[in-house]
Amino acid sequence: METGKRNRTKISIKRALVGIISGLILLLWGALFLGCEDCYDCRVVAADDTPPDAPQGVYSVTGDEAVYLYWYESPEPDFSHYWVWRSVESIEGRYTRLAKVFDNAHVDRNVVNGDTYYYAVTAVDNSGNESIYLSADDVMDTPRPDGSGVVVYDYHLAPEVSGFDFLNHMVREFDHSLTDVYFEYDADWNAMYVWAATEDTDIQDFGYTEDFDELGWAPSDGWSNVGWLEIIPGHSYYVWTLDNHFAKFRADDVSLRNKTVTISWAYQTVPGNPELAPVRPDHVEGYGTRQVFVAAADVK
Repeated sequence: METGKRNRTKISIKRALVGIISGLILLLWGALFLGCEDCYDCRVVAADDTPPDAPQGVYSVTGDEAVYLYWYESPEPDFSHYWVWRSVESIEGRYTRLAKVFDNAHVDRNVVNGDTYYYAVTAVDNSGNESIYLSADDVMDTPRPDGSGVVVYDYHLAPEVSGFDFLNHMVREFDHSLTDVYFEYDADWNAMYVWAATEDTDIQDFGYTEDFDELGWAPSDGWSNVGWLEIIPGHSYYVWTLDNHFAKFRADDVSLRNKTVTISWAYQTVPGNPELAPVRPDHVEGYGTRQVFVAAADVK
């Protein structure tokens, strides 16, 4: 009789164990197919552990106490967000996370004009997988001061406000020792001109720009060899100052009636920056003088 009781007890234990194991299996099965109770064709899906590729086409635009970063959108179908990384050492230096962003652009305002920063970007998918490598583009930027709405005059009309000093961000006399460029209205040609204030200053007409930020890096050639250029509305100009700084300005408005030019400007405070530090161009004899201007005008 006791033997029968023991057997029934064993059977009850076995049934209980089977029930527990079956319940666990059902729970696991239900977890795998959570949300598929109304699905007629549910399948087991493997966990996503494949990281997305790093973003491509990363580049920067230099600002005043700001660096603007842009890159191509991630093509990943399960894309979640980006991480922007920054180094203060070098392109190969130690990078730290800067910002989590959900668009393919970011503005870094935690910067100091004159300091150089290095950037990279990674992508993250909905499963939390992050790009194994940082973006491959070499992105470095040195923010610098800029301004707009500056009005300069023909030096014959108002010599004390006809020149511009990029270092100190101010309008000056055309012949002041700190003036980099100055402006002149020529009645014979009914046009405004910009002049290099010294024989060690170089200028270049970049051409028409819709946006002032289209001028990114100082060019290696194309500098004027005579020391003057016609000012054309909408054109942007590079300036290579006598103390080896690069600057730029845009002719936002030209008034021949008032003999004025309204400019936007930017000045790189680090000598020789950007990386491109070209050799000074050859100048003709009499560079930056009226004699050369008149001689050229005669054959224009």
